[in-house]
Amino acid sequence: MLPERSSEFRLIESFRSTTGASPAVVIGIGDDTAVVSASDGLILLAADMLLEGVHFDLATATPFQIGRKTLAVNLSDVAAMGGRPKYALVSLALPRQLSEHRNENFAEQLFEGLRSLAKEFETTIVGGDTNSWDGPLVINVAITGEVSAGKAITRSGAKVGDWIFVTGSLGGSIVGRHLDFTPRVSEALILREACHLNAMIDVSDGLVADLYHILEESNVGAFLNESSIPISETAASLADDRSPLEHALGDGEDFELLFTVSPEDGQKLTENNPLPIPLSHIGEIVVGDSCQLRGKSGMKTELPRLGWSHDVGKP
Repeated sequence: MLPERSSEFRLIESFRSTTGASPAVVIGIGDDTAVVSASDGLILLAADMLLEGVHFDLATATPFQIGRKTLAVNLSDVAAMGGRPKYALVSLALPRQLSEHRNENFAEQLFEGLRSLAKEFETTIVGGDTNSWDGPLVINVAITGEVSAGKAITRSGAKVGDWIFVTGSLGGSIVGRHLDFTPRVSEALILREACHLNAMIDVSDGLVADLYHILEESNVGAFLNESSIPISETAASLADDRSPLEHALGDGEDFELLFTVSPEDGQKLTENNPLPIPLSHIGEIVVGDSCQLRGKSGMKTELPRLGWSHDVGKP
């Protein structure tokens, strides 16, 4: 059986079950972006809110890094749908006491982080809102993207027998990479041309947690091969009470692409990786509703929902 959903995802599901339908909405709540019909294709819509003390720390992150990350997480969502980003709206809630420990250029430096990444990925910042309050720094980006009709890659298309792949390496992002990662927009577009992607998601909550999103939406199960999980050098060097493998399976904010393809396309990707970054075949989609890890000895163990989740509604 699937592990119980966290309070955050139970809340999202309650919103999803009570939201009205519209003929123009192809995909609503429950995937990396919403998808709505347009006259010449599909429009992708997504938003992410980043909070001081949760997604960044003013003591260690620069304003430039904070701004850049806020747009990067949205670009990553567009990448997960196989789309191209187009426009962004930025909303800021700046702490009134900010000037006490930051210079007057804080907001300008933050916007420069947004602007530089927007230019890199040909995304236009078209508006937003700015407020001040007595709370911590809050920054929200709403983004639009585009994809041809019928080409949006969802979480619900995984099929029994599919091979599971992930880009890059995993684990240890909290050490610093979560502020400076590169969203895999270009890689997603290359993959979309190289093969037929059945399902895809970006690894934001953690490898296993995000794989469970695919399993739930596709009504399938999966197994992962321990020896194939790409562990980052950072995760391998961390000295704490968790193993490098546990970091790779459960750390959030890697923002790599996790996707499934047919065995035929999987073989092609294995023999000829079209990306400029590593690509790992880490497991397969199977009948069932759970995720298992096959150890180096061949023994399988069921994996819980390893990864990050906001405890919505909990004190």
